[in-house]
Amino acid sequence: MNETQEEMDWNGYSVRTDLAVEAHQMAGAAQGIPEIPGVETDVDQEEGMRVTKLKVKDQNGARRIGKMVGNYLTFEVPGLRQKDADLQEKVAKRFAEELRAFLNLPDNAKVLIVGLGNWNVTPDALGPLVVKKVFVTRHLYSHMPELLDDGFRPVAAVSPGVLGITGIETSEIVQGIVQNVKPDLVIAIDALASRALDRVNTTIQVADTGITPGAGVGNKRKGLNRETLGVPVVAIGVPTVVDAVTIAHDTIDLLIKRIEQEVPGNQCSQILGNFNEQEKRQLIFEILQPLGQNLMVTPKEIDQFVDDIATVVANGLNMALHSSITPEDAAMFLH
Repeated sequence: MNETQEEMDWNGYSVRTDLAVEAHQMAGAAQGIPEIPGVETDVDQEEGMRVTKLKVKDQNGARRIGKMVGNYLTFEVPGLRQKDADLQEKVAKRFAEELRAFLNLPDNAKVLIVGLGNWNVTPDALGPLVVKKVFVTRHLYSHMPELLDDGFRPVAAVSPGVLGITGIETSEIVQGIVQNVKPDLVIAIDALASRALDRVNTTIQVADTGITPGAGVGNKRKGLNRETLGVPVVAIGVPTVVDAVTIAHDTIDLLIKRIEQEVPGNQCSQILGNFNEQEKRQLIFEILQPLGQNLMVTPKEIDQFVDDIATVVANGLNMALHSSITPEDAAMFLH
């Protein structure tokens, strides 16, 4: 495992997660320690929302959790699946506040928002959906500057598509745009993969380490980061998929608990219960892999989930990047 690895490798089976909080939890459990050396965490819990600030301080911490050195901000909001407009507004407002502090941009800094993903595939359409909803202003500074007061900044947005549609690597497209637009910051938005079903479509992660397009579904392309683009890159992602091994593993755990309740002392539950986390996952992987059943899975309500959380992310971005935009204004820009 090196410092850029985004998966926890267990005996040949890689537990796919793009979330730093999950990688931190799994590393702690696997190593039997509550605190990981080289990693700092700060958790703020309020009603219906959990905000975690995680900092990977050095290469030791990076190797231990499989994430790059940098800062990670994570919002976990289980209620986002309930289509609660008041909760969405509350999360967007808190997201804007935290993102504004995370970015710490000068008032005149120019921003390019890149919506990664395939707009034809719903679980991968988060980036393009957010781009549709953000308030872009770069053109107004050239053509209608009188419309802009203090509290706005030049913002451009693009959805470059995917290699299978354009025939061009996403990194090549973004590099060309960056060379011409010359932003001070690139914000890349993409769908991610989670290890836990309950985090799918309910979690937002922000990271200052850049992003690798397609990593969430195992199709890693050339990364978008300061090294490749020449400017800082902040990644915003939402997990929209989970792999079949995770679903099977969680189902078996629930089944074991149910059997133990219904039939105490059952030998089947005792045998399965003796496997540790790594052994259970490896066993499931070995069964599914030859059958071609180790799939990436998404909920059947994904259309609504993705649209709702894209609205939350876009709302938060609009308020974070333009201090003059209120929550009421942000909602208006989405229509």
